Amino acid sequence: MVRRETFVGWLFALPALLVYAVFVLLPFVLSIKYSFYRWNGIGPMTWVGTRNYETVLEVPDLLGTISNAFQLVVYFSFVPVTLGLAVASIMHRVASGRLGSVARTVLFLPQVIPLVAAGIIWGWLLALPGLINQVLKVVGLGAYTRAWLGDFDWALPAVGFIGIWVLLGFCTVLLWTGMTKLDPALYESARIDGAGWFTEFVRITIPLLRHEIGVCLTVTIIAALAAFDIVYVSTAGGPGNSTAVPGIQIYILAFTQQRIGLASALAVMLMVLVLIVVIPIQRLSRETTA
Repeated sequence: MVRRETFVGWLFALPALLVYAVFVLLPFVLSIKYSFYRWNGIGPMTWVGTRNYETVLEVPDLLGTISNAFQLVVYFSFVPVTLGLAVASIMHRVASGRLGSVARTVLFLPQVIPLVAAGIIWGWLLALPGLINQVLKVVGLGAYTRAWLGDFDWALPAVGFIGIWVLLGFCTVLLWTGMTKLDPALYESARIDGAGWFTEFVRITIPLLRHEIGVCLTVTIIAALAAFDIVYVSTAGGPGNSTAVPGIQIYILAFTQQRIGLASALAVMLMVLVLIVVIPIQRLSRETTA
């Protein structure tokens, strides 16, 4: 009976597994294969071994995209998670009922907006004649106005700011949901012992939310390292290569320069970096919640 139920279960899962194999596993295997060849996507492939990987590590522009991606991790991951913890804690204590529902809806709204649309909107807001600069002029900070997405020094932080806006709501709602499941008796006991709000937050809330924090870090770090939509729409990797990330460079190498092997090597290296960063977070999260 058990074997029959197992067989039926696998039978129902088979269509999804086939789709996953065709659209995920097969391209993944082919990318690894192509990374060892020089190929323009049409003609014959030439075996080059690890030369494509060496090129990624030797060419400053290619290696710089990985550096930019890790800088985006700060904006896309650490800042939204930290702010999300603070905002969720305030909402959990103060905003309840309809007010809390409205606040969560407003914060989560950027998740509903397509990333392409978000990039276009923020491109307008951060332009030289955009709303951000107009506000700075009104409050007497006109000397600080600039084309934020066109400035070599500020373009990447500006893209990071867009990422914060997009991901803050996701982190806040997820962390707030976790807070609603915590036992109120723990906080009551802490208050009886004289603990303040900050002590409760550090000693009770954060340790008990490690699983949710791990999920937030995992999702946002992957979003940072694999960023493409927002960067492509808002800056296309410019000015120069100041906002170029692996996703943008892979697209340019594969579809503009027809260097499929080099693009595949960069994609494989990006995947390895994601695993190196994400797997320890997942293990730590499981260990602390076990």
